[in-house]
Amino acid sequence: MKLYYSPGACSLGIHIVLEEIGKPYELSAVALKDGAQHKPDYVAVNPKSKVPALDRGDGRVLTEFPVIAWWLAKSNPEAALVPTEFEAETRCLELLDYVCGTIHPQGFTRQFRPANFAPNEADFPKVVEQGKALAGKYFETLDRNWAGGTYALASGYSVADAALFFVEYWATRRSGMTLPAHLAKHLDAMLARPAVQRALQQEGLPA
Repeated sequence: MKLYYSPGACSLGIHIVLEEIGKPYELSAVALKDGAQHKPDYVAVNPKSKVPALDRGDGRVLTEFPVIAWWLAKSNPEAALVPTEFEAETRCLELLDYVCGTIHPQGFTRQFRPANFAPNEADFPKVVEQGKALAGKYFETLDRNWAGGTYALASGYSVADAALFFVEYWATRRSGMTLPAHLAKHLDAMLARPAVQRALQQEGLPA
């Protein structure tokens, strides 16, 4: 397998999942800041021009974080990265979608790429401020409805935790945000996991 990633991007969550699984894989960095995602070599891999993308090793490539995470978990059941009970599995998918479909684009893409949301540079600070406010709102929603213990789901550790981690990491390491209590404890628990530590080290990121 080969993971196409950018250091510190949302692909970090998939990198963690790969480390949790423990099977051989390669890393291929995509320099997003240099526009490498739009160059022919990478467009041939992922026409959507974003990360993550996963070459499964069978000649086929998967894109979209939730799908890659789900495929990895289902393909490696011994790693126990997705619940087996139907309701718990459903809740895992629900959290994956909330992180990747709401918290990431509305809370953080606004902060990191305000030009995507406003044509005038003078409006960028307002977009950033809005993104931070939305991220805080989403985190508070998760905190109030926290169903798990150490990890996000009552069923235990899953790929949803790897997804939640990357937005928590952005919040605290890039946005200067303070997480509500359950999420702060979750972040600490994730940072203590060897798989997370290895992924951060390999991407040159601080713990």
